[in-house]
Amino acid sequence: MASTSLALPSLKLQFPSHKSSSRKNSSSHRVSIRPIQASVSERPPYISSPSTSPPVKQAKLPTRKVPGDYGLPLVGPWKDRLDYFYNQGKNEFFKSRIQKHQSTVFRTNMPPGPFISFNPNVVVLLDGKSFPILFDVSKVEKKDLFTGTFMPSTDLTGGYRVLSYLDPSEPNHAKLKKLMFYLLSSRRNEVIPEFHNSYSELFETLENELSTKGKAGLNAANDQAAFNFLARSLYGINPQDTKLGTDGPKLIGKWVLFQLHPLLILGLPKVLEDLVMHTFRLPPALVKKDYQRLYNFFYENSTSVLDEAEKIGISREEACHNLLFATCFNSFGGIKIFFPNMLKWIGRAGAKLHSQLAQEIRSVISSNSGKVTMAAMEKMPLMKSVVYESLRIEPPVASQYGRAKHDMVIESHDASFEIKEGELLYGFQPFATKDPKIFDRSEEFVADRFIGEEGEKLLKHVLWSNGSETENPSINNKQCAGKDFVVLVSRLLLVELFLRYDSFEIEVGASPLGAAITLTSLRRASF
Repeated sequence: MASTSLALPSLKLQFPSHKSSSRKNSSSHRVSIRPIQASVSERPPYISSPSTSPPVKQAKLPTRKVPGDYGLPLVGPWKDRLDYFYNQGKNEFFKSRIQKHQSTVFRTNMPPGPFISFNPNVVVLLDGKSFPILFDVSKVEKKDLFTGTFMPSTDLTGGYRVLSYLDPSEPNHAKLKKLMFYLLSSRRNEVIPEFHNSYSELFETLENELSTKGKAGLNAANDQAAFNFLARSLYGINPQDTKLGTDGPKLIGKWVLFQLHPLLILGLPKVLEDLVMHTFRLPPALVKKDYQRLYNFFYENSTSVLDEAEKIGISREEACHNLLFATCFNSFGGIKIFFPNMLKWIGRAGAKLHSQLAQEIRSVISSNSGKVTMAAMEKMPLMKSVVYESLRIEPPVASQYGRAKHDMVIESHDASFEIKEGELLYGFQPFATKDPKIFDRSEEFVADRFIGEEGEKLLKHVLWSNGSETENPSINNKQCAGKDFVVLVSRLLLVELFLRYDSFEIEVGASPLGAAITLTSLRRASF
């Protein structure tokens, strides 16, 4: 990955190199390079050489009937839902069934079941060999499957089926994905400087809270920084200068809850939560005013993108609802979940890894005249590997669905399975990306896993973006349009963090979406 462009089809989203840094809104910024000082007691570094053992190939696999069943109508789905959320939890739900059936491919029901989804029957794929079938749109249909066995009401998206719910065979899919590529391309110069501005504010907020309280909650501050960054970089507006003020993250949180509540655990009493959150839909009317505030903000600040939408045959209204969804659900949601998760793994790794990252990042930036650019970040192999390893071990979107377009055969490592046309396939991605037949020490965070020629070969098994990391989004597939944007901003977080700090310490809690991170120490780099 030596390119400095977002690898989106036909657009060549070139992020400027350091040569353009003299412009006011350039894609780089100068920083002072500080020496490194180890500052916390050392913990295991979680660093190891990447695997050099390729998966064992089998000449011919035995054919098995897909094991498992769906149980009695209503009763089976309800029982599986209780196991998934409460009796076992996600990981044990899948592990126990792998053990029971002696297979990583089996039949079960996926939540929410009755009375939100009345056909929760799926064939589960839980290994790195069978899982990628879910990305092959010549074999599976993706229509209305973004959230799985149910689809939230379109009243939550202005009456439109937005891009995430469209199959590539639908005419609007190509138009809307082109629009997303246009948005990213047209604002490419603003990403690096606006990330620096927004996350410098975040760090200052955290430092102030640490100095007064002795600890600082990351998640709420990260939510505000993420929304500010997305608004400033993609739409050229500071939300705090508008009627929206600082309300964006709060409004998004309520709106997302009304879409995803059938899949979430909020910590309410089990019987009450299962009845209210998993059995019936919450009325969209309760968040109509909140959604309208978000819609007005995007409509008023995306004139050039809406103009482009009309040129390619999309109404301004439909385009705005899609921009809102892509920014608030996809992009903001991804940062909200992934940044705390990534810092959890790095924080647990300890001072040795922190020191190595700081050394690499500061050395490269120093040799680049103190400027952060995409080209400079490509020269940071450990930092890049840490981002990919974070995406591998805990992908921000865990579930993928696809409906078989025709009869087919799916292969796991151990057997072949016949799938009938119309069957719904489901993959829980953390099991595929922690497949021990593909990754050594698959359950461990190995910071340098993707360094070197052998490490880079493993990138094809990093699947967080609804596709392989070695492939690119196009109008013909369902891979995330902002795949490279997410990787870029994740790299920027580590660069900004370790230019500013030598190390940090954390406490980790649970939240409905990702990890809840409390910072207990931020050790400033000394000049």
